[in-house]
Amino acid sequence: MTDAYSISDLSQEFHVTPRTIRFYEEKGLLFPSRKGSTRVFSAADRVKLKLILRGKKIGFSLDESRDIIEMYEPETANTRQLENLLLKIQGKRLLLEQRKKEINTMLKDLKKTESICLSALDGR
Repeated sequence: MTDAYSISDLSQEFHVTPRTIRFYEEKGLLFPSRKGSTRVFSAADRVKLKLILRGKKIGFSLDESRDIIEMYEPETANTRQLENLLLKIQGKRLLLEQRKKEINTMLKDLKKTESICLSALDGR
């Protein structure tokens, strides 16, 4: 693994557009250095991008991802970071389970209403 990555390297590796990476830079999540007008991303930026995209995939906001990334403390085995991450994961899971129940209830109600409409049309 190299210590320096271009925006093209990262966009190809993570299947995101360069614009997406620039957006994360604008939001203060990535801090590339510059060689002229070229952005040069470090190995740490690469890891942060990976974590941001992983967080996005499981429903974290950019602020939530930022909070977790900023807790990185390798000298403490990242205990605080991992505990916070675990709490956020559990909260997201509970929220999704509640939404799933609500969706299932709505689907049952839709099916019942659909049946009533079909019966009314058949009875005309």
